[in-house]
Amino acid sequence: MNVTEFINFDRCVHSSCPKRSLPAAVYILLYVCSAAVVLLTVCGNLLVIVSVFHFKQLHTPNNMLVVSLAVSDFLIGTLVMPLLLIWMIESCWIFGRVICIQFILISGVLMIWSFYIIALISVDRCLALSNPFVYTNKISKRTICIVTYFNWCVCLAYNIIFYYFNGLFTDYVMCPGECFFILTEVWSVIDLIYSFIFPLSVIIILYILVFMIAKKHATAIRELNNHTRPKAQKITSHSMKSERKAAKVLGILVTVFLVCLFPYFICSVLGNFIKLPAETLKKILIFGYLNSTINPFIYALFYQWFRRCFKLIITLQIFRTDSALINVLS
Repeated sequence: MNVTEFINFDRCVHSSCPKRSLPAAVYILLYVCSAAVVLLTVCGNLLVIVSVFHFKQLHTPNNMLVVSLAVSDFLIGTLVMPLLLIWMIESCWIFGRVICIQFILISGVLMIWSFYIIALISVDRCLALSNPFVYTNKISKRTICIVTYFNWCVCLAYNIIFYYFNGLFTDYVMCPGECFFILTEVWSVIDLIYSFIFPLSVIIILYILVFMIAKKHATAIRELNNHTRPKAQKITSHSMKSERKAAKVLGILVTVFLVCLFPYFICSVLGNFIKLPAETLKKILIFGYLNSTINPFIYALFYQWFRRCFKLIITLQIFRTDSALINVLS
């Protein structure tokens, strides 16, 4: 779903920027808090990206998808959130028409890209749990990189086509002080299906399957624990536990993602029927993008390897010779 498409009211309701009358101290506090949020988003996701790319032990297909999501969140933190937060604080778009068009396009691409990466993570976890041996033999880092690259190209192509046929690049009329984009009703329905209903359906269906399979695995592990088993079975049991934990953590990621984005998508639907205040819509957008800030904290909370990588990066040990071979999983 694209960043401002749900605003379907008459063009240029506001003839000029509303003026804020806040004390200087409040302005400073708002900008400091905004800078802190942006810094946390950028640095947190950068830590995830550096960790997975630097330490060879983390070069797994699953982590390639984690990196893809972190890259999307990193770009949101650098290219989208600063402009959106300044827009919110100033209560007026101050960056001009060209930047507004770029903002709409970039935020739309990154929003859809993130949603489809979450869907790919669901597919990955379902395959890993349902057919672990086939997954190990058939799904490689190269395969995941190709799929991720294809996903990026499709999302970019869709958004270019989407905005072209809605006149963003040709006859876009920018309202004074605002950076909203008005859609036709037909394209609103098309985009709602492509950007929200389809990936959400995939995520829900696959995660139901994932947790059903994980439950069966838990039962199998308990049965194995009651009997003496060979080493191969112990390794299989450990692998099953790892996959179940990964599925659980990524399930939390999906839940947080949907909680943050749910108000946004509700407004996307309601925007065709009611007129929502611009300030309310900006707050909903900010809440949705806070998901990009939260994700690294989820990794830090549930993944021990991330905490170890964080310590190694902060202490600059990654610049040591052969630091890429450090065991961060044990």
